[in-house]
Amino acid sequence: MCSRGERWSAPRRQPTGFTLIELLVVIVVIGVLASLVAPNIFRHVGTAKETTARAQIEMLGAALDAYRLDTGRYPSTEQGLAALWEEPSPGTTNWRGPYLRKTVPADPWGNAYVYRAPGSASGTGYDLLSTGADGRPGGDGEDADVLSWK
Repeated sequence: MCSRGERWSAPRRQPTGFTLIELLVVIVVIGVLASLVAPNIFRHVGTAKETTARAQIEMLGAALDAYRLDTGRYPSTEQGLAALWEEPSPGTTNWRGPYLRKTVPADPWGNAYVYRAPGSASGTGYDLLSTGADGRPGGDGEDADVLSWK
């Protein structure tokens, strides 16, 4: 009850939620942190892809060597790396594949590996390479080729 002269008012409610200023401050802080951290993280993405390409080339090289041990030669350029997964032609002498657990992967940039046999650049009997991020021979940085013989 209110005595005379006092005004009755409803009880004050506590605010729920955040004000627009508080939300903007949080968004700005997150943006500043992201701008400082993101370059350090993304700088290593190119290096990781090159390392993955080198590991895949080594794995394909081991499968090519196993193919050669069984058949006496490397697959031809026309047969390509698919000969590691599927018998290249019925009756291929001593083919004991598949030499890979899965089909031949694309390189980390989504391009097909380049395979040539007999090879001209390497001393191994075949040339195997990834053309890098740009998908073209040559290049620098992330566009550089990843070669089996280097």
